[in-house]
Amino acid sequence: MATLTEAAKQPPSAVALPVRKQPKNNSKARRRLTVVAFMAPWILGLSIFFLYPLLTTAYYSLTNFDLINDPTWAGFNNFSYMFSKDPLIWKAIGNTVWLTIAITVGRVGFGLVTAIVLTKLKRASGVFRTLFYLPALAPPVAAALAFVFILNPSTGPLNQFLGLFGIQGPLWFNDPAFAKPALTVMALWTSGTVMVILLASLLDVPGELYEAAGLDGASAWQQFRHITLPSIAPVLTFAVVNSIIVGLQFFTEAVVAGSVASGSSAVAGSSLSIGYPDNSTMTFPMWLYEQGFHQFHMGYASAMAIALFLVSAIFTIILVRRMRSAGIGEEA
Repeated sequence: MATLTEAAKQPPSAVALPVRKQPKNNSKARRRLTVVAFMAPWILGLSIFFLYPLLTTAYYSLTNFDLINDPTWAGFNNFSYMFSKDPLIWKAIGNTVWLTIAITVGRVGFGLVTAIVLTKLKRASGVFRTLFYLPALAPPVAAALAFVFILNPSTGPLNQFLGLFGIQGPLWFNDPAFAKPALTVMALWTSGTVMVILLASLLDVPGELYEAAGLDGASAWQQFRHITLPSIAPVLTFAVVNSIIVGLQFFTEAVVAGSVASGSSAVAGSSLSIGYPDNSTMTFPMWLYEQGFHQFHMGYASAMAIALFLVSAIFTIILVRRMRSAGIGEEA
């Protein structure tokens, strides 16, 4: 009884109370919900603007669909028609491959040379960087209109300048032989993004490597080959794959340039001017647009979109594997 009395007289703070531990499962569930809540905007965006359109396009590619009537199942007939019966598909593929190679070589080559020159400048380097990058900010439609004006065969400033020296300028966008080179020059003019990326990678190469190579008697070419190229190889690979994807998706500039150069009063991208002149600027995305929104062959256009997506995905996978092999994104 004395013991119970003494215990009763002790203050409440001296009495040991059992501690309730929060279940670990509840804390883990809260953390997961928190992560999901932060990722929700990205998940919604991915689902609404990528997964749903991709799955819908894949379904329509296996159907006959004209945007008016309900789609009917067609299996792989659209893909079979694409590579065996379409009269312009190989012309569009040929033009796209030509532009992709020219744009890739031009963008990467021009961007690399420009970046190297900018790293050597001691004064006003920021001004020249800005000047070389500014064209990349020009809207594609405005850039196409500007180039059509500059390369106008009769009133364009370039042909008038050539005329001062007695040189007969080409017809540019009105000549099938010069239309694609003109589009390539336009793509080079807006390649400032590639230049900036390569410039950043060049500035990240340690200067001690060049100093050591110079002391060993290495020439400028040897330094570029054995120091610069290996150091910027991952970024260079990114620039190449990015330029390939740009070439595969080349659309707006070709549509606007062909429409304006043809003098068509129709809306840009109409059947009257698409691929002008003589389908020399007809790219794969342009033929896809023509089939889907002018001929209303949406099932066939979806099949073309899936084919283009697969080709672009292949180059994206090459990029990711190349970056992983170079150790980018891996923890030290």
